[in-house]
Amino acid sequence: MNSFFTPILSLFSTSSQEAASFSLEGFRAYLSNFSLLEQFLSLVDIAIVALILYYAFLFIRGTKASKIVYGILFLILVVFLGRLLNLRTLNWVLGHLATMVVVAIPVVFQPELRRGLERLGRSKFLSKTYFLSDRKLARIVQEVVKALKILKTNKVGALIVIERQTGLGEYLESGTKLNADLTSELILNIFFPNSPLHDGAIIIQGDKIAAASCVLPLDESKTTYTYGTRHRAALGISENADAVVLVVSEERGVVSIVVNGQIKENVDFADLEARLIKLLAK
Repeated sequence: MNSFFTPILSLFSTSSQEAASFSLEGFRAYLSNFSLLEQFLSLVDIAIVALILYYAFLFIRGTKASKIVYGILFLILVVFLGRLLNLRTLNWVLGHLATMVVVAIPVVFQPELRRGLERLGRSKFLSKTYFLSDRKLARIVQEVVKALKILKTNKVGALIVIERQTGLGEYLESGTKLNADLTSELILNIFFPNSPLHDGAIIIQGDKIAAASCVLPLDESKTTYTYGTRHRAALGISENADAVVLVVSEERGVVSIVVNGQIKENVDFADLEARLIKLLAK
């Protein structure tokens, strides 16, 4: 009887061994693939962190926050050296100081953090100009440029803010709401002397002049003290929002464009028209 079952038992034994061998090889292959996956994810992780640091550096470069960041980097270096050399007193002081720095960062960097989060959350679908056809956008730009030419010739001061992705609702509330169709004639009527709305800025949303006589935040950096109130207001709003701002100097009759805290003075009207279409296009 045993001799009869011996071949059958050996068959089952062989099959079990092969199955076990197959399972073991599959498990080893799975572990090998998992290791490769971990390596790939580590590379992706490093790349994401590097990109975040790179764009953070680009964002703060040239701003008031950059000097503070250099100070924080210096403190990090001192902490590293303190722990490396086991300087207990210094480590204790820096440990408590680090807590204060973490609490102070949101307060000190409040404008930069706000601007960064606004840029992160922007969507083209929220833009008032997104829904405009190319023909209508070109007409709006032509109307604005036409008004700027006349204002420049007559040396009439003007401040025009064109909304893009960042909403300007808080600044609309400071002025007189119009919600009127945008025309060069209306712009001229607003800014010419003795008009009740000529002080302050007009805000354009899409193809409408949403409000006039709006109050804008002034840029407080010392480098802008040589500019007049209109130019400082243009710089101030462009640092708080992604709006395109146009300024006509009352004294010099010079037209300037301000975007993202950068001002370009005495612009050529042909270049200005092309740049406005590019900035406001979808």
